[in-house]
Amino acid sequence: MSKLNGLRNVVLIDGCRLPFQPAGTVYKKLVAYDLARLALQGLLTKTGVSPSAVDYVMMGQVIQEVRNSNIARDASLGAGLPMSTAAHTVTQACISANQAICTGISQIQTGVSDVVIAGGVETFSDVPIRFSKPIRERMLSMNKAKGMSKKLGLLSGLKLKDLAPEAPAISNFTTGEVMGHSSDRLADKFGVSRAEQDDFALRSHHKAAEAHAAGIFDDEIIPFQGSTEETGIRGDATAEKMASLKPAFVKPHGTVTAANASYLTDGAAATLLMSEEKALALGFKPKAFLRDWTFVSCDPFEQLLLGPTYASTKVLKQAGLTLKDIDVVEFHEAFAGQVLANLKALDSDKFYQENLSGTPKVGAVPMEKFNVHGGSLSIGHPFGATGARLVTTVANRLEREGGRFGLIAACADGGIGHACIIERYP
Repeated sequence: MSKLNGLRNVVLIDGCRLPFQPAGTVYKKLVAYDLARLALQGLLTKTGVSPSAVDYVMMGQVIQEVRNSNIARDASLGAGLPMSTAAHTVTQACISANQAICTGISQIQTGVSDVVIAGGVETFSDVPIRFSKPIRERMLSMNKAKGMSKKLGLLSGLKLKDLAPEAPAISNFTTGEVMGHSSDRLADKFGVSRAEQDDFALRSHHKAAEAHAAGIFDDEIIPFQGSTEETGIRGDATAEKMASLKPAFVKPHGTVTAANASYLTDGAAATLLMSEEKALALGFKPKAFLRDWTFVSCDPFEQLLLGPTYASTKVLKQAGLTLKDIDVVEFHEAFAGQVLANLKALDSDKFYQENLSGTPKVGAVPMEKFNVHGGSLSIGHPFGATGARLVTTVANRLEREGGRFGLIAACADGGIGHACIIERYP
């Protein structure tokens, strides 16, 4: 593949992540700023790029702390990047880092920037918890009220429930549903059994544990306090233990459980992107070309998590490739049922006839190419960071396995999907 529509070639120099950890454990004393800063510092150290060479920094984050409304800028300064380096933060649910990377690609393709750092961060160990709206309204009014009697009068009419704090919502704003309900519905629609979901989750945990034991992730993870261990991975998980768990969302007959769903995770990841010309001029050997990419949207009521099917179909057509051309496949694993439903949809004549009429189906994804070192179910899923992990993992797999093209796909809340093509640098 040559330059895309005459635009500049964009390359991935490298990427890295902090060890992803279950919320409330290893990083419970840290805030998102700390994780983002450590990831950026780790990338600068690993690649050896001069901070002064970086034109722009973009970070994805979903649940933002008010004090760090632009965490990309704050973390950049904390990591030692120059004050002259511009930065902004993006949010697009579980594909926030994907959006940061693709925005970086666009800036480089069009000549706005030569060197971009793009990644993301999330912490569930420290989420903003606020007062209810009735309390907030009265507190804001108190700033203008004169006299204690008027201030106290503003408290009249409050109900006991108004005193309860509000944590960030995990349900979709439009549908009112949590994603687990959507995954349950999707699994039922595509005939994905509870046993299939448990088996896939078991595969993810075992493969991630094997990858860690074999040192596969040593080139991806920046040690934290001397350790690269990711404690959410359950290498000792068994089918019997998986089967013993009760449904987490649709009770009592649902199929999604705590074991076959991704868990709340803290973590940060970052990638270094450059124009090919700039990379070679600075003496870097790129890992991969960042080629075609797309973002799609589908029905959030019935197809909330089917974005990977629509996005993969679109990006392969866009790139002039078929599944046979793809050597490495990495999908974000939000839920085992969601992943398996998408794999079935990609190979379903009925689905394409009903939803993508006239478009050839992608076909059956060979499992020997798919998420071979585990995925979000086992490694974890910090919402804002997973996209950067996927890009780094695919580039490294292409190098190790000698493949040419890699396909990444991910779903996100709101019925959004992302897919992109990565090509190993020759």
